[in-house]
Amino acid sequence: MKKALGFLFLVSLLVSCSREEKTQNPNVIIIYADDLGYGDVSAYESGTLHTPNIDRLAAGGIKFTQAYATSATCTPSRFSLLTGIYPWRNERARVLAGDAPLLIHPDTATIADIFKNSGYSTAVIGKWHLGLGEGSIDWNAEVGPGPNDLGFDYSYIMAATNDRVPTVYVKNKRVENLRPDDPLYVNYKENFEGEPTAISNPELMTKMKWQHGHNMSVHNGIPRIGFMKGGKSALWTDETMYEVFLNEVYGFIHANRQKPFFLYYGLHEPHVPRVPNEKFVGKSGMGPRGDAILEADYCVGQLLDKLEKDGLLENTLIIFSSDNGPVLNDGYYDDAVEKLGDHTPRGPLRGGKYSLFEAGTRVPFITYWKGKINPGTSDEMISQLDIVASMKSLISSGESHYDGQNFLNMLLGKEQNGREELIIQAMGRTALRWKNWSYLPANQGPAVVQHVNNETGFSMEEQLYDLSRDLGQNQNLAETESEMLEKLRNRYHELTKR
Repeated sequence: MKKALGFLFLVSLLVSCSREEKTQNPNVIIIYADDLGYGDVSAYESGTLHTPNIDRLAAGGIKFTQAYATSATCTPSRFSLLTGIYPWRNERARVLAGDAPLLIHPDTATIADIFKNSGYSTAVIGKWHLGLGEGSIDWNAEVGPGPNDLGFDYSYIMAATNDRVPTVYVKNKRVENLRPDDPLYVNYKENFEGEPTAISNPELMTKMKWQHGHNMSVHNGIPRIGFMKGGKSALWTDETMYEVFLNEVYGFIHANRQKPFFLYYGLHEPHVPRVPNEKFVGKSGMGPRGDAILEADYCVGQLLDKLEKDGLLENTLIIFSSDNGPVLNDGYYDDAVEKLGDHTPRGPLRGGKYSLFEAGTRVPFITYWKGKINPGTSDEMISQLDIVASMKSLISSGESHYDGQNFLNMLLGKEQNGREELIIQAMGRTALRWKNWSYLPANQGPAVVQHVNNETGFSMEEQLYDLSRDLGQNQNLAETESEMLEKLRNRYHELTKR
């Protein structure tokens, strides 16, 4: 009897220790939307599109109103998210082609490295767009270096974007479902002899037509950027992409439900081409862009349900955000402008994707941890640049990581003490956010992105805005606030010294 009681006590102690260890090592999931604007999430009370599942995160977590991507375009923002390094420190951190070499050097300590070194299983699933290989990719052999060389144990990705070739999935350095008797070839400089394009064979565009820039190889009835030949068995179907990635997410969570894991889940919505599944078509009333946002919201809901079903929701920190601000017409005729209605993707802000104005980089940002984070709203400034340092503090130790700062307590709702200053970027130019002020230095470049119709914030005149009184950046105070202008100009130059 005593032996039995002793055995039961030992089992109880082991279970208790296991629970304690699980509490000390939470799972972490970053959900990263693509081109989702500040006003595209209904929890931010500035749009007419309802996003109930993202709102569920906001209602149960911290909704940040002054959170920033580091750049107004995708590749630079993703670079900073994973490294904690400002993108303007790397001259190659621009929007990459589908066959571009790996942007992040394997010797760079990434967020995945930090988790992996602390015993976590790590994965990236979804959009990558940070380059692959070393400059000349053989898509029919091992494709690398890539995410598996940057701390990710498992990767299931699209190489670049859904509007760029190759339109295939890459699983752990191999193009999935590629057959040896039908090799895949990609070229961004010239077409392959005899291969049709959107220009030579417009009849192939059965699902979407190009408006600007997307007039090369056509796949699945949709014209893309870049030229591609072969690999028919490996080509994706746009309408099922959300489901393919979501099933990969399910599989990774299920396989690692007994140990801590880190998941970087890169949603492809609502980036162009917007080709949502038939179950979402027509549901938003705003055309493919609105339907794609509903598809993304559905994926968030399914992820939450999976975590709850597996008993992991109370031990998982979720961070939701977007890589940059919104864009409507971004290369295809898809009624994004015509069917917008009263919806305001940029919310009360000025600009959008490609812009130094607020809507280019101020994005939805929500942290959620059931039972650990008390719901609320934070008006403190924070950047995706800070996630690496904050996660490092969560699982090990360390107060900083390159340019990022440790704001773990703020992410968890334990304090309100955010950034004082931040450098933001758009198309190779930079600007300064300092306290309530926005300073845009004089920059050459177009005032509006051609075709896209988003303001860039580029001007040969310096711009200064007091965001506490002028969130829409309508009144340039550069002439009337000369002392503040000089102060921020000097600070900007101090911070941007490379």
